[in-house]
Amino acid sequence: MTIAPTRIPPGLLAPHPATRRVPWPELVAIAYAVVQLALVVPHLGLGWDETVFVSQVDPRTPAAYFSAPRSRGISFLVAPVLAVTGSTTALRVALALLSAGALYAAYRVWRPLIGPGRTALASLLFAGLWTSLLYGPQAMPNLWVALSSVAAAGWFLRAMRPRAPRGTLIALGATVAAATSFRLSDGVWLALPLLASCAAVRRWRRPAPLLAIVAGLALGGAEWVVEAYARWGGVGNRLAVSSATQGGMGAQWAVGMAWRSLDGPLLCRPCRVGLAHPELTLWWLALPVLVLAACLLALRTRRRSIIWLPALCGAALSVPYLLLIGYSAPRFLLPAYALLALPLATQAADTYQSLHRPRARFLLAAAAVVLLALHLAGQYRVLVHNEADARATTGAYRSAAHGLRRLGLTPPCLVTGAHAPPVGYYAGCASANVSGNNRNITAQALLRRAAHDPTAALTAKDSGPPRYARDWTPHPLPGTGLTAYVRSSSSTP
Repeated sequence: MTIAPTRIPPGLLAPHPATRRVPWPELVAIAYAVVQLALVVPHLGLGWDETVFVSQVDPRTPAAYFSAPRSRGISFLVAPVLAVTGSTTALRVALALLSAGALYAAYRVWRPLIGPGRTALASLLFAGLWTSLLYGPQAMPNLWVALSSVAAAGWFLRAMRPRAPRGTLIALGATVAAATSFRLSDGVWLALPLLASCAAVRRWRRPAPLLAIVAGLALGGAEWVVEAYARWGGVGNRLAVSSATQGGMGAQWAVGMAWRSLDGPLLCRPCRVGLAHPELTLWWLALPVLVLAACLLALRTRRRSIIWLPALCGAALSVPYLLLIGYSAPRFLLPAYALLALPLATQAADTYQSLHRPRARFLLAAAAVVLLALHLAGQYRVLVHNEADARATTGAYRSAAHGLRRLGLTPPCLVTGAHAPPVGYYAGCASANVSGNNRNITAQALLRRAAHDPTAALTAKDSGPPRYARDWTPHPLPGTGLTAYVRSSSSTP
């Protein structure tokens, strides 16, 4: 397959007077921040994965176990805020504002390539998704991979233009490094179509862009590789542990799971949920069809690369979550959505401009506005529902932590068992587990620590104590569905 080099019509680089008067990309970013601040920030506590990432750099709490598949980019991102305050609200506000700025900056890279109108539409298509709004103020990596990938693809195309400034190569490497630091595997999947394009397009066969991509991968993955040798004995061992933690990476058909979990739950593992509102998933089913149509229509233009490259990168970033993993979460496909919004917006605008009759233009614009309004209304409906579910979950974590403190668990203390990382974080305790994906201690070592630190083992209500805590005192934690088994002074280690 051959991708034509980027050629921008001269008129595209000069904004239309109407576009110059209305700063649509800036307005989309502002609206993205406002919706987050109004609907998500005031109500949402820290979720399970967030407490793991945040605890790594929060000086007020012990660090939770950091499992093999994780990357530390999001921890580094929130570290400056946590150095100043431990307030969840302050962290949420900072991330909401930062994500809105990053949304604008990432799509701003594309403005010289597709123009401000198309840039604004693409960013709106992505920012209007309920997953983008819910995870904008959260300390989770997927949204940041998405925005880094959008910027990286744009800088790649700009670096391939004749007499491109050297700064474009630096920006390309930096954005690939950013995506890789947030999730190593996603950085690799992003780099693959970029490297393949360097090889496939004759005029792109230059060493500088290739070296920039490779350097970005190396820089973004350096910490992960160093930690692989320090904690797991090498990259191969860490990859093997990562695969086991995720249930075994391999050829698996996860498209159905991704579709069924599209509107929630936030984590579908095991994924046996039914599809509650199929009408709200029509956009997802139409997405690959529309992107494929945009790619085919681009065959007749000189701007094939502007359509094809983000489509290829988006498809590549969806591969591990649709074909290689045995569970699903709506946030996994955020990088794909962010990239696929670009060919959709570009082709939609091109189709509109190709119409010469005013009536046809009016009808197309009216239909597009109606469909977009219906789509955003559906996304709002799903956002409210899932935000409420997330709020209830984090509220249960807080209630369990309050219950443990009433039982006398104060730092230094230890929480183990069900939901140990988030409950331990809220209680100010260390967390550890003797089994499962977060196993990081043996039962014997846990009992030795329990001999001198206040310790509680959490289990589901009425499920009975762990074997090592059979003589510990049970304390139901109302409103959480959990029972805490607390080691009393008479318990033997």
